[in-house]
Amino acid sequence: MKLHKTRLMKVAGITAVVLSAGLGMLAPAWGQSSPARGTAGMGAGNAALTKDIAAARVATAKYATNLAKAQADGYQILTMEVPGMGFHFVNPNISGFDIRKPPILVYEHTGANRWQLGALEWVFTSVPKTPPLPNATFGSFPAGCHYKDGTFVPEPTQADCPTTAPGTGAAFFFFHPKLITMHFWIWYPNPAGLFSSTNPLVAPFDGG
Repeated sequence: MKLHKTRLMKVAGITAVVLSAGLGMLAPAWGQSSPARGTAGMGAGNAALTKDIAAARVATAKYATNLAKAQADGYQILTMEVPGMGFHFVNPNISGFDIRKPPILVYEHTGANRWQLGALEWVFTSVPKTPPLPNATFGSFPAGCHYKDGTFVPEPTQADCPTTAPGTGAAFFFFHPKLITMHFWIWYPNPAGLFSSTNPLVAPFDGG
């Protein structure tokens, strides 16, 4: 019995070391400025962010490699591939901020009929006074016109939008003013940061 207990204690100790090492590797992507800071100074903000990442991944796991499922649930093409980001799909029925219900999914086209979810995205009309996620940073997207086939035409007002998509004739979808964006790269590693607008590691998929 004593031997069994000793083995359990050893296993628990090894597990703790492995988990600590894993968190140390992930910490830079969670907004740490330097890997040297490790996990000692992560604080309550990153502890909360860890829970947000887990909740978001659980909620969107069904879409991770299944674009068809996302489309069946209401997501439709928003933009064709944006270099360094991917293809954006929007669900018009989702509004506001809910970590479990992102309005935009950013996919990488990794091969024939193969899609990998890279980032979740939320948009705002101005920079939130209180970031919806700890350590969040923001990008921006110009005002413009969206069409049903994913065509995007930058224009300052809806009155300037072509009636149909230039070159394809696709039907008009909607117009939006300049937006503040927040990407959340929880499904593809991003050395530029968890909240970076772009991801250098998806460059091989550009043009896919």
